[in-house]
Amino acid sequence: MTTPALPVTPPAGPATPLTAAGVPDLTAVLAEVVDRGHPLLFATVSGAHLYGFASRDSDVDLRGVHLLPLREVIGLREGEHTQTRMWDRDGLEMDLVTHDVLKFARLMLRRNGYVLEQLLSPLVVHTTPVHAELAALAPGVLTRDHAHHYRGFARTQWRLFQKNGELKPLLYTFRVLLTGIHLMRTGDLEAHLPTLLDLVDAPDYVPALIERKAEAEHGPAGVEPERVEADVLALHGVLDEEQTRSSLPQRPTGYDALHDLVVRTRAAA
Repeated sequence: MTTPALPVTPPAGPATPLTAAGVPDLTAVLAEVVDRGHPLLFATVSGAHLYGFASRDSDVDLRGVHLLPLREVIGLREGEHTQTRMWDRDGLEMDLVTHDVLKFARLMLRRNGYVLEQLLSPLVVHTTPVHAELAALAPGVLTRDHAHHYRGFARTQWRLFQKNGELKPLLYTFRVLLTGIHLMRTGDLEAHLPTLLDLVDAPDYVPALIERKAEAEHGPAGVEPERVEADVLALHGVLDEEQTRSSLPQRPTGYDALHDLVVRTRAAA
């Protein structure tokens, strides 16, 4: 069975400028992100800005990978495998979470679509050659079981929408279902909802929801519950069908290459 190739352009060069409303100048953010005490292998923008439905008041979610030195991995005093930092820039909340390269590699192997979206995000704040290598290895960790990740994420967001009736969890529900469907069909990991609407059949009212979300982070959905529920259930059915017929492998094929990259990166620190 042939695994469809994942179109990956290894990140390189200057940081990609963001066009979403409310995002500060990345050249100013860069110095704040890089100065963290441990080498930063990459940092990208995730969350609503990556997904294509940021609001004027959306937080900026930065995600990435840092590198612990060998002495903080093999000794008694272990370094922080996950580091979190939050700060405010001109009234906008910035949130940076990074994992050590070993932890991140293990997450890549656990059908975790979330970390792969961070890795392949085109909104790059900081990059290195290791970032490019990790991105190039992404096709080797994709499996048909990634459908479970997107199915579970959609159910969580749908329950949240049922509780609060807000646009945000409803858009997340549609986004992850469409991402999962497209991934099962093509092997291409696409997280940007407006782009997905051109690739996968979706309810015709979703573009209007995206436009309304731009005005307020926690605005009401204002949709007919019965119709939306039927549409979400239908997309779940499509995801189930596409997982069954997907040509993606059952298990990761890139374990050895990822192991080698982690060893080489740590040894060179």
